[in-house]
Amino acid sequence: MNLVFGSPGRYVQGTEVLAQAGTWLAHCGRKAVVVIDSYVLGLIKSRLDDTCSRSEVELHYITFDGEITADGIADLRAAAGQVDFDMILAVGGGKCIDAGKALAHSSGRALITMPTVASNDAPTSKNYVVYDAHHQLSEVGHLLSSPRYVLVDTGLIAQAPRQFLLAGIADALTKKFEAEQCFASGGVNMFGARPALSGVVLARECYQVIRQHAEVALAEAGSGSVTPAFDQLVEAVLLMSGLGFESGGLSIAHAMTRGLSKVPGAQQQVHGFQVAYGLLVQLVLEDRDADLMGDLLSFYQRIGLPRSLAELGVTAIDDGVLMQIAEPTLNAPHARNFASLSGGPLTCNDLISAMRALEDRTH
Repeated sequence: MNLVFGSPGRYVQGTEVLAQAGTWLAHCGRKAVVVIDSYVLGLIKSRLDDTCSRSEVELHYITFDGEITADGIADLRAAAGQVDFDMILAVGGGKCIDAGKALAHSSGRALITMPTVASNDAPTSKNYVVYDAHHQLSEVGHLLSSPRYVLVDTGLIAQAPRQFLLAGIADALTKKFEAEQCFASGGVNMFGARPALSGVVLARECYQVIRQHAEVALAEAGSGSVTPAFDQLVEAVLLMSGLGFESGGLSIAHAMTRGLSKVPGAQQQVHGFQVAYGLLVQLVLEDRDADLMGDLLSFYQRIGLPRSLAELGVTAIDDGVLMQIAEPTLNAPHARNFASLSGGPLTCNDLISAMRALEDRTH
């Protein structure tokens, strides 16, 4: 099987990136559709207009305040169909980034992403997630190529509230352990190919940066201040994490979102919190040593990540609920990127035992 490593065409990060955005967009054409939510539009429109005017790039704004559902995407495509455009600029959080990807997928136009929060690594990846009306994951879409440019203005991201950065940290934290498991088990990465060692190395370094800087950066979040620690953490959450999971691969932690999204309480939690909990389940399945588990659980507690289903918001924890989580998890493609200690296939009972062990440990 071939090894495949993928990445955006260019990743640009700094405090003046918004002011320079027109220069980057001009490399892709002269007319852009901007997919953006109403709040962010009010926050940056004048500055974005200025930089694009200087570079002679025409902008057509489409506000997207809905959910990433089949109907929401259809409405977006219909609105964009009224415009002649060369490229798509997706600005905002995960929903607008994914909406921009869905539009790029159907139109074939170049995609530029500009995150205004570091709540996940969607800006660098080719994947987008579609949910049904009950906020249950229905499909994962894949662009034919990664975003052309990723424009990260850390001055903007430093203004976002702490909870957005915490969600991004939670999502990025898992990638080392998932990429290592995918690599060791002979699994496949997000390109359906052999995992790249380069992706695994980036995922490992991502974890180290998070452990070194997360607590300091979280204390600074929302202040508008961009310190070296904050800057490095943003790079880890957006770039290292994104390249690490796409080229290194995912495993049980992300597979668990398929089951957790079906259970009240967990269903309402952000993606990062779901996978952070899923990581703990994966580590129990790997029979990791007590020192590692204790260290990670202490870190979770200090920064405010869920260590159990109860802390994830699940109030009724019985065999039926645990099976409701376990079955969809094992049916998820990422679950195949796991080598069980027994040498045989992972079972629902294995997952249920791991979840119960976490509940016992945190009560």
